[in-house]
Amino acid sequence: METGNAPERYHIWGIDHAAYGPVELPTLIEWIADERVLADTWVFAAGAGEWRLAKHLPELLGRFNQAVAAPVVMDAAPGARPKPGSLRRIKIFAELSDPQLAHLAEFLEPVSVPQWKSVFVQGDSGDAMYLVLGGELRARVVVNEKETILSTFEVGEFFGDMALFDHGTRSADVVANQQSTLLKLSLTNFERMVKEAPALATPILQAAVRTMSARIRADNKRLARLNQQFAAGNF
Repeated sequence: METGNAPERYHIWGIDHAAYGPVELPTLIEWIADERVLADTWVFAAGAGEWRLAKHLPELLGRFNQAVAAPVVMDAAPGARPKPGSLRRIKIFAELSDPQLAHLAEFLEPVSVPQWKSVFVQGDSGDAMYLVLGGELRARVVVNEKETILSTFEVGEFFGDMALFDHGTRSADVVANQQSTLLKLSLTNFERMVKEAPALATPILQAAVRTMSARIRADNKRLARLNQQFAAGNF
């Protein structure tokens, strides 16, 4: 669509809840090829003055047939690498440039996890963190055959990051709620990244600090509630 002689311009709503653009149609199509824009990505068309799902834009009809028919599944064969554009689905990498994302992909290993399968179980040795590129997973603990869900991980999120720092055992199971595509960052590759490309390691380090801070705050609140209950004699 064009307004007068000016080409249509678009803004894209990213998974990090930020708008990108404006860009023209050829760039938008390139972003689709790079998997930076998906069928269910929200796109603002300036000419129409409204946000629409990319798959509902007339100028993009026919470009998402494959994406609509099936979930995102990557080739997990040895040596396979994610496309740089697809890494923008991961929130902590949203501010990296395309060349940085291309370099980052060299340290990541795609892993496909079938529905109901475990990525790891409680007590396993922690040797990697995982980033969710497609699907959904849950962290759980099972006590006396009763499952307690600790958290749910969706596209753009990550888990298992503490294994890169304390090298300890896993504190919970992580199970795929649906067929999922993950990016695995092994301890070996992370240590290599820190040495060879420290700028790429920075978002991971910052995310780990935020995660630890959130856990400490949650534990402090839990401890405060227990102290209040104890003081009130509610035990």
